[in-house]
Amino acid sequence: MTSSGPQTHETEHAITFGLLIDGKWQSGNDGIIPVLDKFRLKPFAHVGAATTAQIGHMVDAAQAAYRRGAPVAFERGEILQRAAHLMEERIDDFVKTMQAEAGFTASDAAGEVRRCLETLRLSAEEARRLGGDVIPFDGAPGQAGRLAFTLRVPLGVVAAITPFNSPLNTVTHKVAPAFAAGNAIILKPSTHTPITACKLAEVLIDAGMPPGFLSVLHCQTENIGHLLADPRVRFFAFTGSTEVGKHIQQQAGLRRTQMELGSIAFSILCNDANLDKALPKILNAGYRKAGQVCTSIQLLLVHQDILETVTQRLTEMVKGIAYGDPHKDTTFVGPMISEDAARRVEVWIGDAVAGGARLLAGGARQGPLIAPALLTDINPSMKIGCAEVFGPVMSIVPFTTLDEAITQVNTTPYGLATGIFTNRIDDGLTAARRLEVGGVHINETSSSRVDMMPYGGSKESGFGREGPYYAVHEMTEERVVTISL
Repeated sequence: MTSSGPQTHETEHAITFGLLIDGKWQSGNDGIIPVLDKFRLKPFAHVGAATTAQIGHMVDAAQAAYRRGAPVAFERGEILQRAAHLMEERIDDFVKTMQAEAGFTASDAAGEVRRCLETLRLSAEEARRLGGDVIPFDGAPGQAGRLAFTLRVPLGVVAAITPFNSPLNTVTHKVAPAFAAGNAIILKPSTHTPITACKLAEVLIDAGMPPGFLSVLHCQTENIGHLLADPRVRFFAFTGSTEVGKHIQQQAGLRRTQMELGSIAFSILCNDANLDKALPKILNAGYRKAGQVCTSIQLLLVHQDILETVTQRLTEMVKGIAYGDPHKDTTFVGPMISEDAARRVEVWIGDAVAGGARLLAGGARQGPLIAPALLTDINPSMKIGCAEVFGPVMSIVPFTTLDEAITQVNTTPYGLATGIFTNRIDDGLTAARRLEVGGVHINETSSSRVDMMPYGGSKESGFGREGPYYAVHEMTEERVVTISL
């Protein structure tokens, strides 16, 4: 059975999407996966899960599309540019979709769309200017009269496996650069938030992406192994937990990957920081998307000289955060992705308090909601101090010297990003050189990101870089061409 797009069942008032294979939406034949409204905890949509045979058909279609050849670079750029125009026309629908399936507030959802537009446009530019280098062979002995240059060529079939916490822009950061480079893409979105990805796929199809160059896969967890095992998939772009990333890397073998994995994100507040500028940024970075961002501030390192002032001011700010129904315009923090996730965070907070931590604000749970929490007096033996909390929880940790703060960041197995607030440029650059992370943001938080910049981590936070220019180069390989005259 095929259809041109989503079906709405009037009896359930829920959207159903199937699989996108070779340019057509098809029913998944391995059962239905429900998608809940994350605040109301009621079905919002359903997706059809793929059988192993359907996964094979999907790879067949992607490989055939790649072998036929992608549109030329200019046309790929035009398709991505048109997709940005179409996305602008559908902003309200995307915002409402993410409010329901991701539990995002209106501001978080709108921010996703704005960034997606930028990512599409940047990827369009990269499609048009992707090129190689001229090699000066006459600079080598005996090579006069020879010419040489390099080409950037697509890898083939790219699998993009994406998370729930950025169901639009992270998806776009994988799909758009992959297509800009001329690859065919199989997109496996999170089963928590698949509808946003399906609607993005509709935009790209309407913009002119040829059949087979984008497939959308929904499947039960045990079936993803069939995609990983298929040698025709040449590249895996993954954002998610370190544990799952390690499994994918093991299965990938010699095939190339880009891994954006777990984190314990720090930001450092030095004693000369401008608190009026720093604290609002810190509040936003700690609690937007209910703290479910790998760069959300989990541990705020505060210099001892300003500890009392920061603690008082930040406590009042956190107590004033409006949280609850993400469909209300006044809500700043919505629900977590599931009630189970909220229960886990509730337990971690309770364990920390039982171990001697002080809860300065929030922490209570109601269904999938956690009141934005602020703690102090934690220690590294507590889960909240040594594991990724991935919830609306921030802890204040004092330090006395910059060396001490840098050591504390570097002690964790992770290394995604760190912010540091200081007006001493030497301290900022010292941190930039010594912090073992993928990004250091001076007078910004760990969560600072501009979509054109390289984004990725080190150590157990992964490797490879997002950002259209950088991702296009990750998803191509260099080929040298020589000509003897």
